[in-house]
Amino acid sequence: MERLLLHICCAPCATHAFEVLRERFEVTGYAYNPNIHPEEEYARRLGAVRQWAERVGLAVLEGPYEPEAWFRATEGMESEPEGGARCEMCYRMRLERTAGVAGREGFGHLATTLTMGPSKRAEVVNRIGREVAAGHGLVFLEADFKKRGGFQRSLELSRAFGLYRQNYCGCRYSLRQPRRATDRSNG
Repeated sequence: MERLLLHICCAPCATHAFEVLRERFEVTGYAYNPNIHPEEEYARRLGAVRQWAERVGLAVLEGPYEPEAWFRATEGMESEPEGGARCEMCYRMRLERTAGVAGREGFGHLATTLTMGPSKRAEVVNRIGREVAAGHGLVFLEADFKKRGGFQRSLELSRAFGLYRQNYCGCRYSLRQPRRATDRSNG
């Protein structure tokens, strides 16, 4: 079975993605999310990933928490709307780090849970994923995990596992635009 490194933005988004991917791949998770603010929120989300991964038997590598690098990278983009240039930069930053780890650790495939988020445009995430993966000699597995009942399934699995579900994307700027309770998902 081929090995795939799955970038995990949060446990709720990873539930359904892992369920789908483990049918075809030997999956390892990678949690790298320097965008999450504040640090207490980052710790809470990472704790939920650890809790869930242990229960389903998923090995998860953890990247460093580097909010200062994220703030430097987004400087001047503070007023961008959710889904704009700041988000694209954020996806690229996280996928670049994930691809670097995948290359060093001998994975052939790369995927991300980012497309589970209701406000995440899969065509943008997948375009960035393809570009990043190609630059590292990897195959990016394009997906829109929220489609075909995927988002609903993630809600069901999150409830079953008792997972923490956040009400904003994660960055300081998305705190200004909390999602509706039915759309709660990280990205």
